[in-house]
Amino acid sequence: MAVTFEKHGQLHYVDPAGHRVSVGDFVMVPTDEGPEVAQCIWAPEGVVQGDFGGLPACLGLATEADLARDRENRKFRSQARIVVNRLVREHDLPMKVIGLDYLDRSKEFDREVIVYFTAPHRVDFRQLVRDLAKALQARIDLRQIGARDATRVTGGIGNCGRDLCCSTHLSRFEPVSMRLAKDQDLPSNPLRVQGACGRLMCCLKYEHPLYQDFLKKAPKIGSRVKTPDGEGKVIGHSVPSDSVVVRVDGTGEVTRCPQADVCPARRAFDSRGRD
Repeated sequence: MAVTFEKHGQLHYVDPAGHRVSVGDFVMVPTDEGPEVAQCIWAPEGVVQGDFGGLPACLGLATEADLARDRENRKFRSQARIVVNRLVREHDLPMKVIGLDYLDRSKEFDREVIVYFTAPHRVDFRQLVRDLAKALQARIDLRQIGARDATRVTGGIGNCGRDLCCSTHLSRFEPVSMRLAKDQDLPSNPLRVQGACGRLMCCLKYEHPLYQDFLKKAPKIGSRVKTPDGEGKVIGHSVPSDSVVVRVDGTGEVTRCPQADVCPARRAFDSRGRD
């Protein structure tokens, strides 16, 4: 099953471990710092053995005490973020607070506050750490993150109108180049294919194999093919719909045909055996 620790947050796959869980239920999930409350987004279902190996096991449904603790921690995080932003302004530091995490039972410390931020360069935040520790009565850990990680934390809506891939299902970032955009017949202008983080869109990478498989089987642009509407010339591809765009001879009509319904046309030869 899949769970999330934040609303519209990243999905984490978990072994139900025999517990009966429905979508919307709150469950306890093991983490490096101990069990935490998460909400079930994808109900338990069978998968092919080996597809999901080594998953953490669900510890059961969250009790009322677990939910009360989770509410208190969320309330503390909200208040702590206000304090952090206020002290950043007072110290006039060139940094932007992206997210905040709170551990009320860290393995090494009683309470720990982790602050994620972005900055154009290295920041001297030693005095800020001292003031935060005094104001929040906790150990402070400041972590500077990059543009992609910052977008993953904040979330948002992509060009496709859906939640950002990085903040939902992507587990790691992979290098993305303009060559991938060219293979997918997208604009060569980087500004046209960049994501919310200002970098090239992650979907260019994980969708690329689909385009490669399609181009191996599909007729090339300019080739002659037979379709249910008659013979014609391929003038384009539509990978998402697994179809080709054909201009039909005679009528000049442009039609989109499923790749399975298209076959190469027999070439015509003149009396001298030439095309």
